[in-house]
Amino acid sequence: MNYTPSQGWFHHWLDFSLDDVKADFESIAALGLDHVRVFPLWPVFQPNRGLVRPQAVEQLSQMLGAARETGLDVQVDVLQGHLSSFDFYPSWVQTWHRRNIFTDPDVISGQKFYVRTLAEALRDKPNFLGFTLGNEVNLLTESNPCSPEQAGEWIDALLDECEKAAPGHLHVHSEYDAVWYESEHAFLPEHAANKGAMTTVHSWVFNGTAQRYGSLSPESVHHAEYLIELAKAHAEDPQRPVWLQEVGAAQPEITAEQAPEFAEQTLANALTCSNLWGVTWWCSHDVDRALVDFPEREYELGLLTTEREVKPLGEAIARIVREAAHVPAERTPIKLHGDRPSWGPGGAFFDEWMGLARDGVRASIELG
Repeated sequence: MNYTPSQGWFHHWLDFSLDDVKADFESIAALGLDHVRVFPLWPVFQPNRGLVRPQAVEQLSQMLGAARETGLDVQVDVLQGHLSSFDFYPSWVQTWHRRNIFTDPDVISGQKFYVRTLAEALRDKPNFLGFTLGNEVNLLTESNPCSPEQAGEWIDALLDECEKAAPGHLHVHSEYDAVWYESEHAFLPEHAANKGAMTTVHSWVFNGTAQRYGSLSPESVHHAEYLIELAKAHAEDPQRPVWLQEVGAAQPEITAEQAPEFAEQTLANALTCSNLWGVTWWCSHDVDRALVDFPEREYELGLLTTEREVKPLGEAIARIVREAAHVPAERTPIKLHGDRPSWGPGGAFFDEWMGLARDGVRASIELG
């Protein structure tokens, strides 16, 4: 589960309540889930390049303790970065101090300091899985342009720091699907599929899939499976694990009534993939409508309400957790062709792979 606090969304770091966090984690664990991905806000934790706030770090440490009490492992995202249509930057990379977060040596030095500080507090905790560099950091390239070479160097520099500071943990990076679908995008499939402990994929059918093909179309309910297979095709290590790190049922593309069926089919298809490390649903709790200016689809993505009541989608996920099995399917290999746009919704290769799925054929992907 991607953890969205029931009280205050991620602004809860400003008014941190350990009791609320514990209650949230109890509601998540009650669904049968075994891990959460959590999101410290970069400007709250590191308001100055030379200061990572000890109180914020202690609160994050307490969060991991509360998770352990409820049997949950924790993956910690570092640079937030981007969340639910909002970007969060510390002031020392903005306005008069504007600096590129992917290429400026001083910024990268500050990011490394942040990683080291969090690692000192978390690395020995038994339920700490590892760091994700940040949530869909490639969304920030619009205001922080970089070349593919610079993007790769930034990923390497931060992952190396993670490994030095907290060796042996699952340190990864995450991007939204432009990495797979957009030409000229600086973050490359080769980066996603080969850097870090495993590959992460984020599957959202509001990227044009549901609009073009239909909410419960084969294209929509096979989209996560397709991304997993596309990621595997680009891996130099054929046994490299893939983490379906985000998948969710976003309105209005997937209605509340359709969401349980969408989850059932999407996860059943994803669980036919080999080398699948895990699945982390987005998200735990709804966003309080007292918080304004979110896109409409962000408010009701949760499996639970802001009062921690289980929604029908949450009941469906709990049932899937109890009953589903990871049974990799025999697959028919097909050669990848075309460029990145052809791999996305409406593209020639995308439609070829989905055509096989419509016919009941499980296809793997091989580089041409």
